[in-house]
Amino acid sequence: MDRPEAEPASGGQGTFSGNRGLAVEEGLLFEVGRAEVTGVDLPEVAVTPCLGGLERTRPIGLVGLSEPEAVRHYVRLSQKNYAIDTGPYPLGSCTMKHNPRLNERMARLPGLGDIHPLQPLSTVPGAVALIAELARWLGELTGMPVVAMTPKAGAHGELCGMMAIKAALLARGERRSVVLVPASAHGTNPATAALLGFAVATVPARPDGTVDPAEVERRLSPQVAAIMLTNPNTCGLFERDVVAIASAVHAAGAYVYADGANFNAVMGKVRPGDLGVDAMHINLHKTFSTPHGGGGPGAGPVALSAALAPFLPLPYAVIEEGGVRFVEHSGSASAAVAPFADAAGADASAARVADAGRRALGRICAFHGQMGTFVRALCYMLSHGGDGLRQAAEDAVLNANYIRASLRDVMSPAFGDLPCMHEVLFDDRWLEGTGITTLDFAKRMIDEGLHPMTVYFPLVVHGAMLIEPTESESRHSLDQFIAVLRALAAEAKSGHAPAFKAAPRFAPRRRLDETRAAREPRLRWTPAC
Repeated sequence: MDRPEAEPASGGQGTFSGNRGLAVEEGLLFEVGRAEVTGVDLPEVAVTPCLGGLERTRPIGLVGLSEPEAVRHYVRLSQKNYAIDTGPYPLGSCTMKHNPRLNERMARLPGLGDIHPLQPLSTVPGAVALIAELARWLGELTGMPVVAMTPKAGAHGELCGMMAIKAALLARGERRSVVLVPASAHGTNPATAALLGFAVATVPARPDGTVDPAEVERRLSPQVAAIMLTNPNTCGLFERDVVAIASAVHAAGAYVYADGANFNAVMGKVRPGDLGVDAMHINLHKTFSTPHGGGGPGAGPVALSAALAPFLPLPYAVIEEGGVRFVEHSGSASAAVAPFADAAGADASAARVADAGRRALGRICAFHGQMGTFVRALCYMLSHGGDGLRQAAEDAVLNANYIRASLRDVMSPAFGDLPCMHEVLFDDRWLEGTGITTLDFAKRMIDEGLHPMTVYFPLVVHGAMLIEPTESESRHSLDQFIAVLRALAAEAKSGHAPAFKAAPRFAPRRRLDETRAAREPRLRWTPAC
């Protein structure tokens, strides 16, 4: 299946080279490189065969580039990417905010940018202190006593939090088998529960997009281990009954796991621990502005309540009167978590912690976490301060509601004219009768130089279009975005379906035949001749 080419920008005569001004038509590495070329000169080395006859008998077939060619190839590819540094990234539930350059500078400081995970502990006291201070800030923001800093991403954090819940249940001698997950949840929630051996019971959404406490109570039983709740949820709405839900879950002996993917909407405004949350992961790469996308980097620290504190995974850092203590081994774990035990009485707490210390989590990864992400996140917090973080949350909510109010007359808000939180959700009712789908509309946005919003998620809304502007966007930027969407909405309703079906026309590549690509995938490059 050939790669669909972009149309000439003028819609007419193309060019001999395939380039269009500064838009260079860059081939694949195998198309532009040559096997006889290399960017370095290496001496011939005599190798003694040691693979028992399995040595390679012919060249591997990899192509080479000179250094200038390699630089140009990857720079040209980078220029075809859309990025937060080129325009707004309205992906709902992704929090693609501006990445302050101060954070980048701090992450590259000597002793932080060149740190190695195998360095002796005595050589990295500053890094350990930074990790402990970041954990302290996260504890303050979430209202929880301990924070596991080792999880490497949001999904890894979910796994860590649910592992702590499972360990706590086992320490009580209980083997519960069911986890409740709202229908609007991120897909990683049921996946995490299933990975740990739980059956998943879905809690349907109310007509207004939120979770009904009565539906939760109807599904509670002695077999329910936890509920995994996102607040604000993926519809961009605050779960107003979260305290009632948490109370019902706790009364049934289960725990409340909060998906912290949307924490940007409430940081500094409300502490999840005060709402009854027992465990919550925090996406540092989203809420606290570390560059992310394309698989990383990321970090997903998990805040744990007093009930789950004894199950904090190793290693972790504890701030004490004499400084920071780094706990790496289970033998010293109990003493470190003892101050976080619940108020059941000194003897009972000591016994519970001692028992938990035998059952608590060990390491969930080899090293402590993503140091660069930690530095950027703490820098973001310190430069904003508590009041600045609260204002960032307020501005994110304000921006989303500005978009909602500006588009509600031409697009259809999924749940009526309700105020939203950090992201606004539209469905595809306004496209009825046009012959245009949500995907067509998103592709048409690309021709206007905009990255599309999140589409077809959450699944509880048909043809969903989820827009999250974050606090980074100015009024001017939002007005430009809104003007384009209003113009495209008018075009869609005026019978111009072919323009949407053909989009994108001005991108480096045209739209793929997605059905054929799925049924007849070509996963290996072959030369044209």
